[in-house]
Amino acid sequence: METRGNFSVSEINQENIIKGASEEGIPSLLVISTCNRTELYGFAQHPFQLIKFLCEHTHGTIEEFEKVAYVHKNSKAVAHMFKMGTGLDSQILGDFEIIGQVKNGFRLSKKFQMINPFMERLVNAVIQASKRIKNETEISSGATSVSFASVQYIFKNVEDISNKNILLFGTGKIGRNTCENLIKHTDNSHITLINRTKTKAEEIAGKFNLIVKDYANIQAEITQTDVLVVATGAQNPTISKNLIYSKKPLLILDLSVPRNVSEDVKELDNVTLINLDQLSQMTDETLAKRRSQVPKAEAIIDEIIAEFNAWLETRKFAPTIKALKTKLTLMRDKEINQYRKKNGDVDFNDAAIISDKIISKITSQIAFHLREEQHSADSDLALIQKIFQLQNS
Repeated sequence: METRGNFSVSEINQENIIKGASEEGIPSLLVISTCNRTELYGFAQHPFQLIKFLCEHTHGTIEEFEKVAYVHKNSKAVAHMFKMGTGLDSQILGDFEIIGQVKNGFRLSKKFQMINPFMERLVNAVIQASKRIKNETEISSGATSVSFASVQYIFKNVEDISNKNILLFGTGKIGRNTCENLIKHTDNSHITLINRTKTKAEEIAGKFNLIVKDYANIQAEITQTDVLVVATGAQNPTISKNLIYSKKPLLILDLSVPRNVSEDVKELDNVTLINLDQLSQMTDETLAKRRSQVPKAEAIIDEIIAEFNAWLETRKFAPTIKALKTKLTLMRDKEINQYRKKNGDVDFNDAAIISDKIISKITSQIAFHLREEQHSADSDLALIQKIFQLQNS
């Protein structure tokens, strides 16, 4: 939790990373930062170029990065994005919330024109894989998101939850989802929401029929509460033992990254502190069922990666096919003009239409050959370029 917190990227810093990369000539960059991961996908001469941007805009250091991080290149990076984007690399297997984060990161990079054709095709392929896995397997069956795991923990450890006082501090997504799940699965009418910005709290409270209190009253509210759910976006702890005066049992769920609850609350005998890592370790029959679906999901990923690689191969020889088409068209125009000079009665447009079809068939046949014979594509490309003296445009 502490390490991930150091490398957590706020939305503003996400923009700053992308802008900085653009200014330094990085052609494409995708930044993903969630409660469980921070990842950069991009093009660079060396990974350090991207690592530098990450460390400059977070609390993480190069030294810490080298100890805990992973770097994937080329096909391994592509494979990792598929595994990540389809929920196979999530702390809770099959958690499809991550694909939403991928889409958000993509939209942000697109906004700053930092998505090249390769990255656009790759992200779309990952989204396609995510949809198919969700529809064709049962890897997302059952409710085992972190927010539901929070509710499960509360049910197992707090008696008579419907009559307990619950306080939600902050409006983070996981906290809101936890609150929604509590409302769905209990008849509790004692749920209070506090946020530093009260108008935002009132907006969310309206959706869930919650009580809203001022941030200034948080200490008094904690004294009355039985379960405190913390989900703020603060970069430093907002809850410490100095705010807790009640002696009755208090369960605190810290659903924030970085941590928003100070470790010193554990010094209080009546307080139980649970964080995201502990919730993510909760396993049950649902997760066992999900694991059985992994081979099906991997087969779908392999199929879509194969399609992506085929597209990639096509892109490799597309410039040569284009250059060949241009060369054949020039040869065609020259021959038609020479024929007209001698005969004078040929219709240039008719001749061009017919010959265009022939040129298209020739180049299509060559492209088909290159796609089918990928093992010899490089040498075949070189031969075509040599025979027709082509310069790719």
